[in-house]
Amino acid sequence: MANYPFETIEPKWQRYWEEHKTFRITEDPSFPADKRVYVLDMFPYPSAQGLHVGHPEGYTATDIYCRYLRMNGYNVLHPMGFDAFGLPAENYAIKTGTHPSITTNANIEHFTRQIKSFGFCYDWERCITTCTPDYYKWTQWIFLQLYKQGLAYEAEAPINWCPACLTGLANEEVKDGKCERCGTPVTRKTIRQWILKITAYAERLLQDLDELDWPESVKAMQKNWIGKSEGAEVTFKIADTDGKGAAAQGTADGAAASEEGITVYTTRPDTLFGATYMVIAPEHKLVNRLTTAEQKEAVDAYVEQAAKKSDLERTDLAKTKTGVFTGSYAVNPVNGAKIPVWISDYILISYGTGAIMAVPAHDERDWDFAKAFDLPVIKTVASKEEIAALGDGDEAKGAALLREAGQKALAGDSSAYDELVRRFPDIFTKAENCTAADGYSINSGLCIGLSTEKSKKAMTEDLNNKGIGKKAVNYKLRDWIFSRQRYWGEPIPLVHCEKCGCVPLDEKDLPLMPPEVQSYQPTGTGESPLAHVESWVHCTCPKCGGKAKRETNTMPQWAGSCWYYLRYLDPHNDKEFASKEKIEYWMPVDLYVGGAEHAVLHLLYARFWHKVLYDLNLVNTKEPFQRLVNQGMITSFAFQRKNKTLVPTDEVREVQGKPGVFEEIATGEVLERVIAKMSKSLKNVINPDDVIREYGADSVRMYEMFMGPLEVSKPWSTQGLVGIHRFLEKVWTVSEKPLSDEKASGELTKLLHKTIKKVSTDTASLNFNTAISQMMIFINETSKAEKLAKEVWENFVIMLSVYAPHLGEELWQKLGKTETVSRAVWPSWDEQLCKDDNCTIVVQVNGKIRDKFEAALNEGKETLEKLALQTEGAKRFTDGKEIVKVITVPNKLVNIVVR
Repeated sequence: MANYPFETIEPKWQRYWEEHKTFRITEDPSFPADKRVYVLDMFPYPSAQGLHVGHPEGYTATDIYCRYLRMNGYNVLHPMGFDAFGLPAENYAIKTGTHPSITTNANIEHFTRQIKSFGFCYDWERCITTCTPDYYKWTQWIFLQLYKQGLAYEAEAPINWCPACLTGLANEEVKDGKCERCGTPVTRKTIRQWILKITAYAERLLQDLDELDWPESVKAMQKNWIGKSEGAEVTFKIADTDGKGAAAQGTADGAAASEEGITVYTTRPDTLFGATYMVIAPEHKLVNRLTTAEQKEAVDAYVEQAAKKSDLERTDLAKTKTGVFTGSYAVNPVNGAKIPVWISDYILISYGTGAIMAVPAHDERDWDFAKAFDLPVIKTVASKEEIAALGDGDEAKGAALLREAGQKALAGDSSAYDELVRRFPDIFTKAENCTAADGYSINSGLCIGLSTEKSKKAMTEDLNNKGIGKKAVNYKLRDWIFSRQRYWGEPIPLVHCEKCGCVPLDEKDLPLMPPEVQSYQPTGTGESPLAHVESWVHCTCPKCGGKAKRETNTMPQWAGSCWYYLRYLDPHNDKEFASKEKIEYWMPVDLYVGGAEHAVLHLLYARFWHKVLYDLNLVNTKEPFQRLVNQGMITSFAFQRKNKTLVPTDEVREVQGKPGVFEEIATGEVLERVIAKMSKSLKNVINPDDVIREYGADSVRMYEMFMGPLEVSKPWSTQGLVGIHRFLEKVWTVSEKPLSDEKASGELTKLLHKTIKKVSTDTASLNFNTAISQMMIFINETSKAEKLAKEVWENFVIMLSVYAPHLGEELWQKLGKTETVSRAVWPSWDEQLCKDDNCTIVVQVNGKIRDKFEAALNEGKETLEKLALQTEGAKRFTDGKEIVKVITVPNKLVNIVVR
């Protein structure tokens, strides 16, 4: 077998592509609109660790697809860049004093070298980096458009706060409730923040998902994150006293009410009569107003403890409910009952109004809280089965009976209703399941006997008529806390003027660049390190020319990635973020490939910015990404103890004399081999530089595509990589055979056309693993021939070249071609030559497969029956038995029935 010289082939062709700008793309008007395709990879954050073998999986997939499209006559935009602002570079700067740009640029150089080593067909002239002034000038410009549209505003908002580092922390810097850097328990601190009003676009972000070719799982995650629900807003007035004072007009039990109120949102207004207490979040603006002198000490202590918990900890359904009574009461608007107002951390200020009416009979969390603090429970919904019991098994009869009794009670005669309660006490009072399921209203005034849906409507209308509530739509989606108290981010282009207030910079003064600083250490006040730099902070107001101070918060890493796909269209334009002509030429992105971990935030934020730009007539489509594909994660093998903890691979050995059995070196404990995410701590990360050095980039590319379907996670196996490398060695060996201008044999010609069809359809549908399998079949047959039919081999080389481009180019050159293979035309197939002359017939005996044989396509039933009975399997399993009948399905099977 000839040696496959990938070590010289791959650098040779990478140099050729770079020198000849092979993949440089222009907006050629000769391509019609349906022959223009924009294929995008989620761009990487250039970390110090560089790429691992999981990164190139999606890049390889899009590279194959783009090469295939170009050979089929498409103009394809396929760019690459770097999401370069990020916490690791700033944290490194805090430790060492090294400017984040130095670290970031070094990492980008490393990433670029690694990416280029795979031979991807990116147009590197379009490469963008989000931390360069020529890029973030336009990030700042887009922010100003958001500000001018009223979509950016200031507010006090809580952040994660490390009391030891004296700085705010991003969520990803908090591990198990502690600061990732120093291990100190994290608290919450309320500071001034810039917030983007993404909620103004909630409905459009929800509705427009239906127009996208995205995985249903991603759509579902976005819909759940947006979290639309319909219900009612209800105001509970605050009682003037604890209820012992004189009765107020309209109340039932002496609870006087002030004009001040607590507004709640509920999806179940039909259960209002079951609201027996209220709960507000520890951060609610009314905490101080509601807390009595007697309860102040307890409330202050509880609020302080709640500030130390993350939202995830606070909302954990499994945790024991905690809370504290404020000392105040509210008035239930539908029955005038005084109900206590509590504070609990299971209520988040970020959802709804930060307050709830608690209905413990029909909500699990409220039930747990009521039981913990001995609060009353009133049942207001009976199940359909319970209502049927009222009507001797007839649901409709029971509902009518209940409704009639309820109407009489409203008119002043409660005897019929009281009798039902006496006869069926459990139905009206027993609330052990705390179910929120639909049924019929009980103990609920005007709604008694109505089905849940009718009851919701009736109650909402009644609240609206009385001016104490209204129909409302709510979204779980919260406005986006946009600012960060960091140095390494885009400065926010606003100034604060004592006379004019908050003033945007003039657009001609962009980009606003951060100053050089002596220290990247946090200020200790919650402000960013920029606040230290007096010479930068103090400025003149763009509006009045008076004294002003710059905004010292910076933008989050998300900002640059919200619009980067647009900058690729026109990366060197210093007049606008992208020209209208280029936007119309390429947009929307036809295929976007990246990890499922970005299913919500990045995609939601980018869609939001894009819709704002669409409303400003700056882009031509409502949505940025028409089709989305999430590649599966490439995992690795790891070793697990009995207690489920994992052991680093360098602390494991195979047990001598027991292949496939592993033990921990230190303890001798036998370990289970499992599949786990690659991580530095487990020592199971595969560095692509190492495997490329040993097997070549083409082998790594093809192996990652051959591992399984693109969207499925799969474990790395170097043994599998060796198999693909041997396949490419075999291709190289076949290429050494003498070429012939003679026509190939009929069988080989048919196999070629089947291969063209299979590779074409599978590549177009991103089913790369099965396309590679077909190419393997082709090479196995071709290797048997003494000579290579030139026409057949040329077609195969073209197909191989999109998967293994370096080898493809070399084989193309060996064929005497002077132009790059990437400019070749993709081969077509003859459907007639793809049809089989023969087919495989399965032989069954009593329905079980016992043998199979080859037969001519569309062979007659009698012939198939005779051939089936002559097979060894049929003879063995019918010997000594009576054949009752033979069932023949042409081109598929013969089933012999015996007894």
